[in-house]
Amino acid sequence: MTRRPRMSAPVRKSTARRPAAVLPVVIAIACAGCGSTAASSSPTAPPTRSSSSTTTAQSTTSVTTTSAAAVGTSSTTGAALPGTGRPPITIGDKNFTEQFVLGELYQQALQAQGFTVGLNRNIGPTDVTLQALKTGSLAMYPEYLDVFATAIARESHGFPSRAAAYTAAQRYALTHGLELLAPTRFSSTEAIAVTVGYAETNHLHTLRDLDKVAGTLTVGGPPQFQQGDPGLATVQQRYGFTAAGYKTLAVGDQYTALNNDAVQAADVGTTDGQLASGNYRLLGDPEHLFGWGNAVPVVTPRVLELEGPVFADTIDRVSALLTIPVMRQLNQAVDVAGQDPATVAKQFLETHGVIEPGPQ
Repeated sequence: MTRRPRMSAPVRKSTARRPAAVLPVVIAIACAGCGSTAASSSPTAPPTRSSSSTTTAQSTTSVTTTSAAAVGTSSTTGAALPGTGRPPITIGDKNFTEQFVLGELYQQALQAQGFTVGLNRNIGPTDVTLQALKTGSLAMYPEYLDVFATAIARESHGFPSRAAAYTAAQRYALTHGLELLAPTRFSSTEAIAVTVGYAETNHLHTLRDLDKVAGTLTVGGPPQFQQGDPGLATVQQRYGFTAAGYKTLAVGDQYTALNNDAVQAADVGTTDGQLASGNYRLLGDPEHLFGWGNAVPVVTPRVLELEGPVFADTIDRVSALLTIPVMRQLNQAVDVAGQDPATVAKQFLETHGVIEPGPQ
């Protein structure tokens, strides 16, 4: 089960993947929708990315991890690719499934444009990551908007919209030697899920509707969700209900517990691969208690200048493809079907014309 860790909790590793025979994954998704109300993300365009004003300098970045460099010329025209000759860089991701997929998507798309890109799959704590960006040992990594706004920019209040959260985060970034590229269309946050059958029987659509079933409602989730902020205590206070009970569950067991009626509602992630089955409903969060979890690639103005405009354009192109249904399918391919993140990313990018299909 792919889950973003809570900001105060240690990073969770992804669940073990099954080797050998796996299911083919259907990732040719062109859905413009954003899934449930609880997980929706506005397509409002973010503020315009600022232009760098520093003069070009010798690169100090270096490739620290694997992956071969992309071919330096176009296979169809023979013309040099835009990334050819640019300084080699390392991009990174965090240590769980969804981030593994994001890292592969961005790396492979950049390599297809001729950039020499290494991938660090475990960039460490936030303070270490920010220092790596400033020293140039890391060129880019995808952060989540609410994490950047609260844990990095130290904004203590909630935001009424994704655009407001992005504006606050970008304002901080630009005054601290960083820059945010365009956010993804998916928002990865916590949410409360029920089975479709339970929702239809009890006419449940948003978290406000849980007062209808509160007397017999058992909510399941990890220990920190019971009293965390945001967590069940916050949700109950804001939406005016008190659940009859709480059942502590290991991460990944929520869906089994829902299926077996051991709990009637559970703390889940909006981009969990299990949600791609269509068997569950996320209850809408009209107060946006769980925040705005769009992924935002974090870079520095220096990297943008050294790598040229196609670098940011390529990353933005990938981000624009990533809706909630897409991300659930990609996570399902890794966590449920057992495929490798690199393979899943390659299939997706080929399907959407970002990279040319390789030999069969």
